[in-house]
Amino acid sequence: MELHQLEYFVAVAEEANFTRAAARMHVAQPGVSAQIRRLERELGQPLFDRSARAVRLTDVGAAALPHARAALAAVAAVRETVAEHEGLVRGQVAMGIVTSAGPVALPDFLAGFAERYPGVEITLGEANSDVMVEALREGRLDVAVIGLADGVPAGLAAQVVLDEAVVAVTAVSDDLAARSEVTLADLAGRGLICLPKGTGVRGVLDRGFATAGVLPRVTIEASDPNVLAQLAIRGLGVAIVPESLARYYATELHTLQLRPRLRGQLALAWRADGPSGPAARTLIEFARSVL
Repeated sequence: MELHQLEYFVAVAEEANFTRAAARMHVAQPGVSAQIRRLERELGQPLFDRSARAVRLTDVGAAALPHARAALAAVAAVRETVAEHEGLVRGQVAMGIVTSAGPVALPDFLAGFAERYPGVEITLGEANSDVMVEALREGRLDVAVIGLADGVPAGLAAQVVLDEAVVAVTAVSDDLAARSEVTLADLAGRGLICLPKGTGVRGVLDRGFATAGVLPRVTIEASDPNVLAQLAIRGLGVAIVPESLARYYATELHTLQLRPRLRGQLALAWRADGPSGPAARTLIEFARSVL
């Protein structure tokens, strides 16, 4: 069993396609197919079901995939550890972030890290919090900025970097604009504009409604909080947003404090058993000190 065979195996599993996996690995597709077949012959079991239009993992392949990822991560950690002892932090770090993390000032953070550690390459992706939690647990992400709704998810460690109120905002022409606060029961019949399920703010809101014994009527969902605000400005409903965003649109929207008070948190999260290598550890340490 050779290291590049495991790399090809993981790439095909993640891309569900031999051609895309080959392009990702910058090799010819026949070479990837040949190496996967050699690996399967050595293991004595097929790793992929090639009968369908999309390439799918067999049960054996699905069971082997986490171990292949762990083996590749261990090799990368060895290389990074050697570089670290040479006085240079090198390697790759996979980072995720939620769309609603605007107040975290991520561009400044990334620029500062790149200036101090030019040997570390960061890949950055955007997704909902629930998706990134699973990616952290599975080792596909090293660190992520996620929204917290019910404390730190199992298997992860986290540091809160932002804690703020969740508020309702309406167009200034809305009849609610005469009020300064609103209960969740008051919003029961109103069309709500919210972040989608799987985000921290939505989790906080759903939990608040459930505690109040009220069923919310969500009519519009959007992943970008700025879109929520723009929709509310146009009178399409009551938007539920972080208070910092409401302040940004203070001249165009009316803000209502929620009763009971709801709070949303953004947190820097990583696997509880520690990141995979020195580069990831360095990024986490830098983020904890800066964010």
